[in-house]
This record gives sequence, structure tokens and C-alpha cells, in this order.
Amino acid sequence: MEKGITEKTKNPAKQSHAVIKLQWLAGVIFAFAVIAAVLITSFEIAMYSDFSVYQKEYEKYDVLSELDMTMDDVMYVTREMMSYLRGGRDTLSVVTTVEGKEQDFFNEQDRFHMGEVRDLFIGGLNIRTGSCIAAVLCLVFLLVTRADIRKIIPRSYQAALGVSAAAAAFIGIASVIDFNAVFVRFHHIFFDNDQWIFDPATDYMIRMLPEGLFYDFVIRIGGIFLGILAVLLVASLIPGYLRKEKKSD
Repeated sequence: MEKGITEKTKNPAKQSHAVIKLQWLAGVIFAFAVIAAVLITSFEIAMYSDFSVYQKEYEKYDVLSELDMTMDDVMYVTREMMSYLRGGRDTLSVVTTVEGKEQDFFNEQDRFHMGEVRDLFIGGLNIRTGSCIAAVLCLVFLLVTRADIRKIIPRSYQAALGVSAAAAAFIGIASVIDFNAVFVRFHHIFFDNDQWIFDPATDYMIRMLPEGLFYDFVIRIGGIFLGILAVLLVASLIPGYLRKEKKSD
């Protein structure tokens, strides 16, 4: 009988310890889910929030001369292309004036490759949705189990941020040292063909999107991403600061 009573009294303690572990796991998953959602959102903000950025890039790389097009026509092609990548239109076919001729700006190789890029874009948006759902579920679990959210979430975020910052720093440094190598590696990882290799002599799209433009957008995305993470970091430090202030009082 005594043994039974002892085992019963031990079980709640064991369960409590297990729940605490699950709470910290939920906190870590929550943090990485938030960071993943922020990363995808940073891409979206950088590429869709202000199309005047594209115009500045085209001027910087003298794209109009390369294509013999007006800025209005290039921007029209850009908006239609970006709409396609996000699922806003079914086909990538944009008739405009290029080199003095009215023709489809995109060829079959463009359509094939951009179809794959579109899959990545939409996949990224789906990952963001999944990350948001995961974050909400983790938060609900923490609330239901009465976790110390003011402690678990900030510390979990700070740990996840450290890992993410290290990865971002590695990619950032590699990009600054040799962006072309990173660019090529990216394509080898995500595409199992060579349809992403274009000839500027025959392909309009690659003339509109030189490698330097991609580098500038990587910097822009990185700046937005790190900026949002920094704001969240400051927010994560507030509960700890308030606890210290309360103890000192």
C-alpha cells in the first residue's frame, strides 16, 4: 500500500517535469516558426511593396539600353511577371515592344524556368502559412498548460535568433565575398536542370534581370529581415528588464 501511495505521489512530479520540457520545446518551435514567417515576409516586402525599386535598379544597370525599351514597357513586364510568380496569373506571356517590335517578351525557356521559380514562391508562401499555424498552436499549448510565457518565449526566441543570425551571417559573408558562387550554388540546390542558364544575346529576361540586381535585392531582403528580427529581439528583452525592475523595487 505504501509503495502504491509513493508511486502516485511521484507521478505528478514526473508529469510536471515532462510538461515543462514540452513547454520549452513548444517555445523553441514557436520562435523558429516566427523567424521563418518573418523571412518569407521579408522577401515579399522587398519584392512587392515598392515597384519603384525595380525602376531604380533598371536605371542603375542601364537595362533600357540593353533591351531598347521604354521604362513604362519594362515596368509593365515586371508587374506582370511578379504577378505570375505569386499566382496572380496563369501564364507568363506579355506582349510588348522590344527592340522596335511588338512581341512576347518571354520565350519558352523563360516560361519553363519561371514556372519553377513560381513553385518556389508559392511554396514559400505555404511555408509561411504553415509557420503561422505552428506558432499559434504552440502559443495555445503554452497558454493551456499555464507556462511561464514571459520567460519561455523571450528566451526561446533569443536562442533561435542566435542560430538564425549565425546562418544569415554565413550566407551574407559568402555573398559579399563571391555572390556569383552563392547564386550558382542556390540554383544547383533548387533546380535539377540547366534551364536557369540564359544567353543575353538571345534572351530578353536575363538582360532585364542582371546578376547585380539579384545581389541588390538580397541586400534589401537581408536588411528588412534583420530589421524585423532586431525589433522582436528588443521586445523579447522587455519582460526580463521589467522583472529586474520589479525585484529591485
